[in-house]
Amino acid sequence: SMLYGYNLAVVNSPAAYIKNFYNQTVLTRNGTGLSGETLTLMYSLTVSVFAIGGLLGSFIVGMLVTRFGRKGTIVKTTILVFIAGCLMGFSRICGSPEMVIFGRFITGIHSGISLSVVPMYLGEIAPKNLRGFLGLVPSIFIGTGVFAAQILGLHELLGKEEYWPLFLSVVVVPTFIQLLLLPWFPESPRYLLIEKNNIHATITALKWYRAKCDIQAEIEEMQEEQRSLLSVETLSVWNLLLDESVRWQVLSVMVINIGMQLSGIDAIWFYTNDIFENAGIPAPEIQYTTAGTGIIEIIAGLIGCFTIEKLGRRHLMIGGFTMMGVCSAGITLALVLQLLFMRYISVCCVVGIIMSAGAYCYLVFATVCFSVAVYVYIVIPETKNKTFMEISRMFTKKDSILETQGLLHVDQLKLKKMNGYGGLEHASIEFDSSSSVP
Repeated sequence: SMLYGYNLAVVNSPAAYIKNFYNQTVLTRNGTGLSGETLTLMYSLTVSVFAIGGLLGSFIVGMLVTRFGRKGTIVKTTILVFIAGCLMGFSRICGSPEMVIFGRFITGIHSGISLSVVPMYLGEIAPKNLRGFLGLVPSIFIGTGVFAAQILGLHELLGKEEYWPLFLSVVVVPTFIQLLLLPWFPESPRYLLIEKNNIHATITALKWYRAKCDIQAEIEEMQEEQRSLLSVETLSVWNLLLDESVRWQVLSVMVINIGMQLSGIDAIWFYTNDIFENAGIPAPEIQYTTAGTGIIEIIAGLIGCFTIEKLGRRHLMIGGFTMMGVCSAGITLALVLQLLFMRYISVCCVVGIIMSAGAYCYLVFATVCFSVAVYVYIVIPETKNKTFMEISRMFTKKDSILETQGLLHVDQLKLKKMNGYGGLEHASIEFDSSSSVP
């Protein structure tokens, strides 16, 4: 998660240096430099190919977690980061813009895998009373990664032109630390029991994660789920989308994740400096203002972590999307009026990038955020302190999202496997709000 946040923001600070490298390389090769439009296109490709890689990575998660497990997938895919780091780190020496672009693509694949597997792993090892807290841990580390990129991108550190390849490839350092530590942690108990049918390894893992807690009830719950899964067919992604019994769960997951992407939060990390320049922030102050936004995100994530078990998931989602909508509307007002004090308000409210629609593009983000908040309020039930089985019962009928009191007995609950995930037919959306696909 930290690597994802770092790679979101890392291309912002050295943008001018990367463009200059592209132009000089093409000039050396062809004797003619790039036009402004072509140079912008190449840099935009460098930025956006990260998201394309993330999309590809998310498609292969099911196969990986079935074959290697949750922890195993995280460990084995670290090789992608080392490959990408080498490509980007040596790109300037080799005079190859293609190495930068391909390196970004590979980091995107790794991020797409990690953003799917990490919440899954945390959700399966967490006791239900801490599931919400651990579900927000990836968000904290995404913010930490963004902040790390902003700090290292300061001119006093790696923000100089000669350092930008090192700046892009520094992701190998936390990856190496992860590779040293993660093998010491047990695999997901749920994976060990339901997927591998290894009761002894499951007990060992639960004892490691739960310390002195009684694990018998958890084992019985997983065994009940395992028995239900043995008698059902594997459910493909396409069949999942067509299955009326899980329509509202799938729709809710899609709405929340699309809402996070279209809120504009990712775009800001790619073009933060340009946004603040358009907002009227003095050039010498921009890099420090950018770093300040990273601190704000970390603080917001910590607040969410320590209040989610008290306030519940539903209230935090409604409040978060509503606040983002207000900020998007506020930034539109700030850019339209161009009043002196408004430029500082825009620093607090900035949630996107000025595109062809100008200042009014933020109204699109505001509309998306308000719409998602309304959807969560009407459709999604509270999942605080609920087991996966209990959450599944809430979604038994399509209309139960509006009235969740009618719960079924365990023996009436149908389960299905989905591409080897061993997921519930009425799957929990407990962890989908902790991250976005790049």
